[in-house]
Amino acid sequence: MTLPTQPIRFFHRGRIVELGGVHPTRSVLDWLREDARCTGTKEGCNEGDCGACTVVIGELAEDGEAGAVGGLRLSTVNSCIQFMPTLDGKALFTVEDLKKQCGTERDELRHEKHAVTRLHPVQQAMVDCHGSQCGFCTPGFVMSLWSTYEHHQDEGTRPTRQQLADELSGNLCRCTGYRPILDAGQRMFDLPPVRLDTAPVVEALRSLERAATFGYSASRAGRLDHFFAPTTLSELAALRVSRPDARILAGSTDVGLWVNKQFRDLGDLIYVGDVAEMKVVEERGQGHAAELYIGAGASLEKAFRALAGRLPGLTDVWLRFASPPIRNAGTMGGNVANGSPIGDSPPVLMALDAAIELRRAERVRRMPLADFYLDYMKNRLETGEFVQGIAVPMAAFGRQVRAYKISKRFDCDISALCGAFSLRLDGDSVSEIRLAFGGMAAVVKRAAKAEAALVGKPWTEAAVAAAKQALAEDFKPLSDMRASADYRLQVAQNLLQRLWLETRPEQPLSQEATSVWAVMPH
Repeated sequence: MTLPTQPIRFFHRGRIVELGGVHPTRSVLDWLREDARCTGTKEGCNEGDCGACTVVIGELAEDGEAGAVGGLRLSTVNSCIQFMPTLDGKALFTVEDLKKQCGTERDELRHEKHAVTRLHPVQQAMVDCHGSQCGFCTPGFVMSLWSTYEHHQDEGTRPTRQQLADELSGNLCRCTGYRPILDAGQRMFDLPPVRLDTAPVVEALRSLERAATFGYSASRAGRLDHFFAPTTLSELAALRVSRPDARILAGSTDVGLWVNKQFRDLGDLIYVGDVAEMKVVEERGQGHAAELYIGAGASLEKAFRALAGRLPGLTDVWLRFASPPIRNAGTMGGNVANGSPIGDSPPVLMALDAAIELRRAERVRRMPLADFYLDYMKNRLETGEFVQGIAVPMAAFGRQVRAYKISKRFDCDISALCGAFSLRLDGDSVSEIRLAFGGMAAVVKRAAKAEAALVGKPWTEAAVAAAKQALAEDFKPLSDMRASADYRLQVAQNLLQRLWLETRPEQPLSQEATSVWAVMPH
């Protein structure tokens, strides 16, 4: 498939911008700072961890979409790992936009009238509460708070202190500390409101809508690199077959680091973010065939919200999976396809008997996710094939499910290991159990011998002790910078003990008794 190159068109600072000539892997952050001269957005880690580069992306919301603000879906993302062509058809908001929302007022200084720019309530609250010290991270905090402000103002609500902490988990501050910043997050709702006028943004985005594949290209070092953004599954399937060597791009939360940190040459890109069929999360089928279907292009935030809404035991791992900007951009399909042994989605999905759906041209096939991985970063994808979706049987939601993430830092950190478990009891005996671990082997996998030690046995501490011994036969973990092999095995065994304590037939501990969220201030 060959397409004429088209300009990248997006809404920024009150107007539609048309761009050409920028390389497909040029980051939004670099364009903002070097080309647009919007230097409020900062570069810190350049890998999506620190939040200094946080911006807000606006997209047209579906009719009746929950959380939409005036017809827009507003999402925080890390601009350092987003590629410029992914902005096509969207709106880009940065800290500079807050000035325009506030306008100016007349002030008297030395008996002369001057036009003075007012601060947005988010910015004014940061000043009032002394939330900025060196100030480097402040624009990123402000944009995360602005997104929260718009959503809660639209709903007529106020976030709790813990909700604010969750929203800011992807913004790191090394000097002021979080107490005054959280104070500012509460204070901003006490100030006279200032709202985004969404009408002109919605009108602009409607004028930018494309019905067919967006094709963009630019040269570097004498080679022309292409970026394709299909809008339908059939277009995506055809592109994938015709260009099997092209890189599939979803949220860029991993691929972006290949460019920024490894300086890899990606070649042609096929972007799945504009395929609406790939972003669905819905219940399908009836009876034994009933399932929760998660399109491979659905964001991690949307997918985990659907899972945790049905299984509260997944809430901790949902809120601790990276950060809101990463979960807003990254996809569960991408996390699964990536195949990292420390990815947090695969253990959860394996514990729920999820199947992965693969597509090549018009052929669609499914297999248990547990069978998808062959070895470290190797899977069963064939040439020209891509991940189309993930299916979780509704029967899995009838089990007791827990997921535990172990990492050095509580928020926004990579797991040393992650355990996800599902359990069904028949009286006091185990009728079904799934024990899936990440970080314990070259791939995410289930603990087959530990499961066998429990199935059909009474759910007792003695049975759990036997399973813990079997776990040492299931896994021979490695030592690395995140944890030693001995630590990983001991913690994995301890997590089985915790599962039993929370689900034992007599006097099970409540989740409040074992979760840090129950004792954190709200």
